[in-house]
Amino acid sequence: MKLPHIITFALGLGFSIFSASAQLVTPKPTFTRADTLRGSTTSPLRTCYDINYYHLDVKVDIDKKFISGSNLFKFTAVQDFSTLQFDLFNNLAIEKVLYKGKELPYKREFNAVFITFPKPIAKGTKDAFTVYYSGNPTIAKRAPWDGGFVFSADSLGKPWVVTACEGIGASIWWPNKDQLADEVDSMMISISVPKGLKDVSNGRLRKTTELPDGYTRFDWFVANPINNYDVAANIGDYRHISDSYDGEKGKLTLDYWVLPEHVAKATKQFGENVKPMLKAFEYWFGPYPWYEDGYKLVETPHLGMEHQSAVAYGNKYQNGYLGRDLSGTGWGIKWDFIVVHESGHEWFGNSITDKDIADMWMHEGFTNYSESLFTEMYYGKQAGQEYVHGTRRAIANDEPIIGTYGVNKEGSGDMYYKSGNMLNAIRTVINDDEKWRGILRGLNKTFYHQTVTTEQIVDYINKESGINLTTIFDQYLRYKNIPTLEFRFENNRVMCRWVADVGGFTMPVKVRAKGGEYIFISPKTRFAAVDLPGVTKDNLEVDTFDYYIGVLID
Repeated sequence: MKLPHIITFALGLGFSIFSASAQLVTPKPTFTRADTLRGSTTSPLRTCYDINYYHLDVKVDIDKKFISGSNLFKFTAVQDFSTLQFDLFNNLAIEKVLYKGKELPYKREFNAVFITFPKPIAKGTKDAFTVYYSGNPTIAKRAPWDGGFVFSADSLGKPWVVTACEGIGASIWWPNKDQLADEVDSMMISISVPKGLKDVSNGRLRKTTELPDGYTRFDWFVANPINNYDVAANIGDYRHISDSYDGEKGKLTLDYWVLPEHVAKATKQFGENVKPMLKAFEYWFGPYPWYEDGYKLVETPHLGMEHQSAVAYGNKYQNGYLGRDLSGTGWGIKWDFIVVHESGHEWFGNSITDKDIADMWMHEGFTNYSESLFTEMYYGKQAGQEYVHGTRRAIANDEPIIGTYGVNKEGSGDMYYKSGNMLNAIRTVINDDEKWRGILRGLNKTFYHQTVTTEQIVDYINKESGINLTTIFDQYLRYKNIPTLEFRFENNRVMCRWVADVGGFTMPVKVRAKGGEYIFISPKTRFAAVDLPGVTKDNLEVDTFDYYIGVLID
């Protein structure tokens, strides 16, 4: 996903004792009809058809900042229907919608488009229509944190034009069924650009055609399912660097598309970072999910995005996040943040995709956590733990991580660092690193190339770990507060409970007498005595390094 725009470092834990009334006064956001049209995953005008194939064919007039072209929709009817919805921002004109050689009537409401067929489409029917459109697309002001086209120039003054549209949606520049729940099975991306420039998009280059009007068309084919927002055009005076990696599923092609003045830097930086990244992530998560489409890094004028099989890279060929270590530990400056983080999304975000953007934590939490697993692979477990612990300073605890379903609403930016720390705590609870690795690999095997819900991910981890972790996920994801472990010392007894928003919250946690060995205790939400020989109010230590929790001692 687009990275946090401003990193605000929270110096304290920010925990508190909660009350039910505090939750009741939390203001609720209001949503519009446009939000529902954009975000609904249950509307029958969307669920009635399953998208199978797109052929997006777009000409980019750089001087006029104008695009024109078409998109072919091939679909299968999931139920009988006459009308369906697709999406295209209303600043782009629909020239016509063709079905079996004839124009279809259509209606527009906000950024949604409704077409009605001349007769009902029967369940199971495979059919197709083509949308022709044109206009001046939205120009992103601060990509990748907002969406649209980026019209810029390289250091030599040549055009450098790219797209980035996560969150706001791919319909900001091309017509599609703009929801995460239904990924297209395969796709052809044809981008026509002024002669002398190249387009680099997702998948593999099938054909290059010199057109009579002074343009060149580049046809890229994506053989696997792809998220709409991952579809990208990258236009520039690119140079190509090729390599390969012997991975778990055989030889994986590595292709780097960079500006000519950066070939030497790119060769060195990518050479030092890409193969170690692939080795680490295939170890932890299983095979790279897109061997058929290859792995590409494409230099862009913005910082980076996880465009599937064509990862956008703008980190200026340096380690860290633009030369900084977001964890503050020193470990994050030893590797290229954009190569590691954005490539981690190939597993979590691109292969395993949330059905609703409200569950975006599944993309960002696991990918944030992948950074610590990468660190662990090369610098040891302690280094990885220090890295994930260090990212806590960016946690805001401002609102729930899970957003509002059905209206295209993400939750808190804590989906990055707080979710990563939650996953590290769950690993600690499971207390078996090989089982944990098996769970991560199992997720990627079980949900390979699928769209999923939070409940599916939680149920899988519960089943494979043999531990009911639901209340832990619920507290960290559905409430802004972190759980607090409260101790009382009464009549030579140690009393303990969890204070949390989730009813019945429980999480095994490690405690010890200072300098001793940690032991697991399993407090509930009511005070109960715990057996902690030798522990006093003055020497009690709770493992707040592996657990992101509050602690109160009376």
